[in-house]
This record gives sequence, structure tokens and C-alpha cells, in this order.
Amino acid sequence: MKRKIVFLIFSFFYFLEINAQCAMCRAVLESEEGQATAEGINDGIVYLMAIPYVLVGGIAYFIYKKFNTLNK
Repeated sequence: MKRKIVFLIFSFFYFLEINAQCAMCRAVLESEEGQATAEGINDGIVYLMAIPYVLVGGIAYFIYKKFNTLNK
């Protein structure tokens, strides 16, 4: 069980470094001087991608705990 938790935490922090721009966003943002806007866009995209996974994972954990305590 601890191995699964460590893997989950590692995979969560691993995808935070992914550049998640579409082709058109990348073309527009690469043409500017500073990369601050591009980093902000990447962070926003990753944030929007992560929230549904966290919510579904939390609900799945709650359901698992609910059914696990009923069987004991």
C-alpha cells in the first residue's frame, strides 16, 4: 500500500513539469521576448488538468473507505 501512495505522489509531482501548450498557443507565445507568459499559460493548463483527477481520486477513495468499513 505504501508503494502505491509513493508512486501516486511521485507521478503527481512529475506531471507538473510538463509543457502543456497546444500548437497555436506555442507559436504565439514563442514569438514574444520573455517566457513569463508562456510559463503562466503552462501552469494554468496543468492546474486545470489536475483538478478533475484529484476530485475523482478523492471520491474513489471515499467510496473505497465507505465500503471497506461496512465489510468489517
